[in-house]
Amino acid sequence: MTLRIDLAGTPPERIRFGVSPLAELTAMLHVLASPEHHPQLAGWAAGVWAGLRPELAERLREAEFLWRSSRADFLVPARPRATLAAELDEVDALGDDRYARAALVTTCGSNRWSFADRSPLHDPAARAAALDRAQARGPVQEAFAERLLADPAAVRARVRETLELCAAAFFDAEWPALAARLGRDVRDKAELRRRQGLAAALAEVSAAVAVSPDGGSLVLDKLQDSTAQAGPAGVTFLPSVFGHPHLVAVYAPGWQPVVQYPAADGRRPAAVPLETVSLRLEALAHPVRLRLVRTLARGPHTTGELARAWELTPPEVSRHLAVLRRAGLLTAHRRGRHVHHVLDLAATGTLGADLLAAVLR
Repeated sequence: MTLRIDLAGTPPERIRFGVSPLAELTAMLHVLASPEHHPQLAGWAAGVWAGLRPELAERLREAEFLWRSSRADFLVPARPRATLAAELDEVDALGDDRYARAALVTTCGSNRWSFADRSPLHDPAARAAALDRAQARGPVQEAFAERLLADPAAVRARVRETLELCAAAFFDAEWPALAARLGRDVRDKAELRRRQGLAAALAEVSAAVAVSPDGGSLVLDKLQDSTAQAGPAGVTFLPSVFGHPHLVAVYAPGWQPVVQYPAADGRRPAAVPLETVSLRLEALAHPVRLRLVRTLARGPHTTGELARAWELTPPEVSRHLAVLRRAGLLTAHRRGRHVHHVLDLAATGTLGADLLAAVLR
């Protein structure tokens, strides 16, 4: 599953890193809406909910699908500004049709559902389809979609006011420290790019982001197979303190591609690609390899020792060990003329967490 962003016609300087207060506020709202995705932030989320006025808590619940399972594209700016107010002003500058389409994508489901050439604000068939999809998501989504399609100006003003109330309630107090940390991440990526190139900088962004071998596109491990064009406008990368483990991408037609990624954190291990997780699950699914792993979990063994323990031939054991090694679950150490195979307990022990992080990406 791959999102490919075509870089044809994109000047190198238009692949940029920046800091966005609106994108970070939206990441925080996602944590509040889906704390099960962020167990390390559960205490923070509980504290914020406990301190919210009931009216603001209700406002967040009525619009949470704008940031719960995916983000409305207008909440992840391609041109980040210094202040939340400036970024919200740019959202206000969007036309009603563009705003409504982006909002209804998240209201009607997490896939990048398209209205093709029909506007749900003006085309009765597109409007009916949007309401039908929203109804299937639940009564709150249906009510929001009905209000948006009936009076987009009123809904837009209410969403902005809700975001401003969140800023006053908790975001403004945290933003200076967050901005400093995000700024450091952006500077580090810029320096790494200057010294080693774009591929090296993107490798530090996430294991799920890479430059294609021909250098003509960016390749992201995302839920759906899709393509997007960066064009002359380029691509914007935004670090997030509250985003881990998600990799959020804006790529719908008509929107400049944006990628929001987890900011570097020395306390957190690097993300493991979904392909690696899949290899490890497949390696451990075989009953013989599982027996070998259980033996190796108790200490290093040679191929001959494993063969004798399980009444297998050495070539059979070697084939299974090769699969485990390719999956990154084994290392080998030579002691004289003997090679001892060692189970990587850290990689095995984090497999569950790695799987969760990979599927939530």
